[in-house]
Amino acid sequence: MPFPDLIHPDLALYKSGVNLPDDFLSFWHATIEEARAAGGEVVLRPTATTLRAVEVFDVTFPGFGGHPVKGWLMLPKQRIGRLPLIVQYIGYGGGRGLPHADLHWAASGFAHFKMDTRGQGSVWSVGDTADPVGAGVSFPGFMTRGVLDKADYYYRRVFTDAVRAIDAMLRQDVIDPDLIAIGGGSQGGGIALAVAGIDPRVKAVMPDVPFLCDFPRALQMAAQNPYLEVVRYLAQHRGQKAQVMQTLAYFDGVNFARNAKAKALFSVALMDDVCPPSTVYGAFNAYGGEKTMVEYEFNNHEGGQAFQEQKQMEWLSTLFGLL
Repeated sequence: MPFPDLIHPDLALYKSGVNLPDDFLSFWHATIEEARAAGGEVVLRPTATTLRAVEVFDVTFPGFGGHPVKGWLMLPKQRIGRLPLIVQYIGYGGGRGLPHADLHWAASGFAHFKMDTRGQGSVWSVGDTADPVGAGVSFPGFMTRGVLDKADYYYRRVFTDAVRAIDAMLRQDVIDPDLIAIGGGSQGGGIALAVAGIDPRVKAVMPDVPFLCDFPRALQMAAQNPYLEVVRYLAQHRGQKAQVMQTLAYFDGVNFARNAKAKALFSVALMDDVCPPSTVYGAFNAYGGEKTMVEYEFNNHEGGQAFQEQKQMEWLSTLFGLL
C-alpha cells in the first residue's frame, strides 16, 4: 500500500494546531478529585491458574464515580522487596482478556496491572467491566458517546479509571511508588498519554501507535474506524462540528502530551491508516518530557508488536535499574 500520510522530512517536522483550552488542567484535576472523593474499596482475589512462575489476582477497584472496574494484577512469584509497576491500557474494543495471554512483564520482574476498559471487551478480547452511565444520541461505538459535553463524554470516565488504577495499585505493599510506568497500544496508547499528562507520579510512558491524538487532523486523514465514527456522526449532525471539536480538545493526546514530564518511548507505523502517523508525531512533538520515537516504516496499525515489546522491556528495565 502507499504511504497514507506525510513522509520524512515533513513528518518529523509536523506540529499540531490543536487548541489547548484555558481550563484544561483544572477540568482534569477537578475530575480526578471528584472520583477520589467518591471512594470505594479495592478488592484483590487470588486467581487459580496453571502458571507456576506468576501469581495472578483478579482486581476490582473504584473508577469514575466510584464505579467498579476490573483488572488483572500479575506478579512474579519469586520476588524480593517492592516491585516496579507497569499499568497497561487496552486497545479499542478489547478487554482485559485472560491473564495467561500477557506474561512478559511479570516474567521480567515487574508488577503488571492490565486494566479493563469500561463497556468494551466484545470485539477481539473479553472484558468484564460495565459502563453504567447513559449517553445521548451517538454513532455506534464509543467515540461519540456524550460528545456534546466534556462532562458527559465517554473518555472522561475511561481516563479517570486509568488514574484511579494507579491509586489502587499504590495501596499495595508490593508496589514501589517511585517506579511507576504506563503504556498501551492504539486506544491504550492514547489513555497512557492522558494519564501521563495529568498524573505526576508516572515516571515512564510507552504509547504505541497512539489513538485519540490530534483530532482535527485525524478526522481528515484516517481511512478506518474508530475516527470515522466521529466523521459519520458529523455527516448527520451537520451543525455540531464546533461543539464536538470543543469537547474533543479536552481529550486530545496532543494536549496531554504538552503537560507530560515522564520519560517516553513512542512508536509509530508509517503505513498506519487507522492512526495516521502525523497524528502520532503531533503528540510526540508536543510532548513535554524526554522522549524517543521508534518507527516501523512498512507496517500498518499493528505497528511493532513483539519487536516493540522487546524494545520496551529493555528500555524500561534499564530506566528502572533492573539490568
